[in-house]
Amino acid sequence: MPIKPTILKRHRVAQTRLFQVEQLDLRFSNGVERTYERLASSGYGAVAIVPVTREGKVILVQEYGAGINGYQWGVPKGAIDPGETQIEAANRELMEEAGVGARSLLYLKNIHMSPSYMERSIDIVFAEDLYEASLPGDEPEPLAKMEWSLSELPELLGREDLSDGVTIAALFLVRDYLENRKAP
Repeated sequence: MPIKPTILKRHRVAQTRLFQVEQLDLRFSNGVERTYERLASSGYGAVAIVPVTREGKVILVQEYGAGINGYQWGVPKGAIDPGETQIEAANRELMEEAGVGARSLLYLKNIHMSPSYMERSIDIVFAEDLYEASLPGDEPEPLAKMEWSLSELPELLGREDLSDGVTIAALFLVRDYLENRKAP
């Protein structure tokens, strides 16, 4: 197993309302020194929730993405608020974005969106036994919602308006979890 580099110096080089850029001066185990930059983690974490109906359909929401200047379908997701667990945050975000709550929520995995450049990660949560529930959210406009059968995942992934890597990873994790849960 490789030896992690030693952090010689770490400091913030830029900060905005949403992002903090950090510079890391590193020394690798072979003595080579390099400077890296990354988006540093902030806040209390984030969750992405895959809500699955009794019929085996995933609920997706359509949100505007400033990074691509367009609308994309994806799983509900959002920040964990101070004092919340990841499960509490997942259920709140479901109510805010999809208009449902879940009686059963299961943490599946923590994933990093871009480990080379970002410290940030997101917890993937599977939600089932859904019920209607709504909370006001922080979105600037109402979110469109659709349901898609997990058995038709290849067709969903073929859509141009679904390209969010977190959503794609979360859908595969839940599909595999459900298939393994059925296996004898």
